[in-house]
Amino acid sequence: MATRMREKAENRLINRDNRPRASAMFVRISSAKVVVVLDLIRGKSYRESAAILEHTSKAASPIVLKVLNSAAANAENNLNLDKDKLFVSECYANPGPTLKRLDIRARGRANRLLKRTSHITVVLDTVKE
Repeated sequence: MATRMREKAENRLINRDNRPRASAMFVRISSAKVVVVLDLIRGKSYRESAAILEHTSKAASPIVLKVLNSAAANAENNLNLDKDKLFVSECYANPGPTLKRLDIRARGRANRLLKRTSHITVVLDTVKE
């Protein structure tokens, strides 16, 4: 039993995805708003996507830029990759937990406010030459 578990663990290490990545968890912005920004940078080079994010006036742009810079720093420091040869291979935003709050209304009523969160992930890869 333990031998098989050890083999499975070794196989997971061998087949693991070694591309540089970064993620921001529990960010207080709706994932639908983040996906609009992520669609702008998917498949583009690191430098180009950073320039796009700096000049985009969306609420999610500074957050995604921070995650992108973190992924590039991981590539440079942990995997010794050159930032100029990186591009955004994957980027996605998954919905996180929703904070439920009450909005007090007239006549003793209340409406529910849903404060949505998201988990943002950016995966970089090197350009094949």
